[in-house]
Amino acid sequence: MKSYKQQIQQMRKEHENLLARKNEPLEISNGWYRRYRYPVLTAEHTPLYWRYDFNPETNPFLMERIGMNATMNAGAIKWNGRYLMMVRVEGVDRKSFFGIAESPNGVDNFRFWDYPVEIPELEDPATNTYDMRLTAHEDGWIYGIFCAERFDETAEPGDLSKAKASAGIVRTKDLITWERLPDLVSTNQQRNVVLHPEFVNGKYALYTRPQDGFIDAGNGQGIGWALIDDMTEAVVTEEKIIDRRFYHTIKEVKNGEGPAPIKTSKGWLHLAHGVRGCAAGLRYVLYLYMTSLEDPSKLIASPGGYFMAPQGEERVGDVSNVLFSNGWIADEDGTVFIYYASSDTRMHVATSTVDRLVDYCLHTPEDGLTSSSSVCTVKKQIDKNLEILKEID
Repeated sequence: MKSYKQQIQQMRKEHENLLARKNEPLEISNGWYRRYRYPVLTAEHTPLYWRYDFNPETNPFLMERIGMNATMNAGAIKWNGRYLMMVRVEGVDRKSFFGIAESPNGVDNFRFWDYPVEIPELEDPATNTYDMRLTAHEDGWIYGIFCAERFDETAEPGDLSKAKASAGIVRTKDLITWERLPDLVSTNQQRNVVLHPEFVNGKYALYTRPQDGFIDAGNGQGIGWALIDDMTEAVVTEEKIIDRRFYHTIKEVKNGEGPAPIKTSKGWLHLAHGVRGCAAGLRYVLYLYMTSLEDPSKLIASPGGYFMAPQGEERVGDVSNVLFSNGWIADEDGTVFIYYASSDTRMHVATSTVDRLVDYCLHTPEDGLTSSSSVCTVKKQIDKNLEILKEID
């Protein structure tokens, strides 16, 4: 029988083996991106000293005292040469909080900082906070915008499931001390709000997702665009839709901006999620689009269909059949690290390049919105390729 001390040493050894496990790219690729063999973060990656009480007097059986359920939906930023994720950590109590995990290379060896992130409360505290997008803005601040969820007091007596969402806002200059700003003021519920990294006409620009309710988009037509004067008193007075929902597409139920867009020589590169209904429930996938450098609210490329969808073990989890991303990093050499969660359970990474993603956006056919148009698109490619193959033969 191992002593108490030996049991802790064994736990720490096994945990270190998990954290230090080398990740490797999968050989199968469609040319758009490359997936990796292992998730980069799971609930098991959270520090043992978050979960266990190591005092033999208060925890004689060495059991978990604070259980962790999932690590998901992480914002991301390159900071002092390290790859950082602002992770949504969900406990077994269903409450989410933020923890920062960092890696030396962006694909493995992610380790959480010692303590979770402390977000200052407002007068009306949120019950649950999650899905933070990080934006290093040209004003010198790093902003984090997240969902602040509260109980909806308009619920019928006994209905404890009705919620309302607003966009919480924090900012920092060191990723340690966070200043809480007032929540975004909007006539709609807002769960997916992202700050554009540059001023537009001297104003802050937001990608929004107006919703009638907490879950349903209702009359919300897609990803919105709003200009505001001051992030310390952020008020949306006017929104226009820049990426619209359409019937019988990957984004017929709702869509939302992922991380802040990447600036390229051809335009702003966007990663978003689209949701459709199916027999298994709601299916979340990721897609790309581009907007103009001169007018970031102007759509210039909209490739049809999804860019990434759940595969294999990614399809199974707390909320199955879901991919979600609110964090990516474009490196100096053009490599793009796409951090995505699968089924509200674990975090993964896929890598690509700015050039590949721009080429994908500019040369992938748009969705023609009907079966007959899809056939026409395929036929055009067949005709072109058959002529090329004749020349090769």
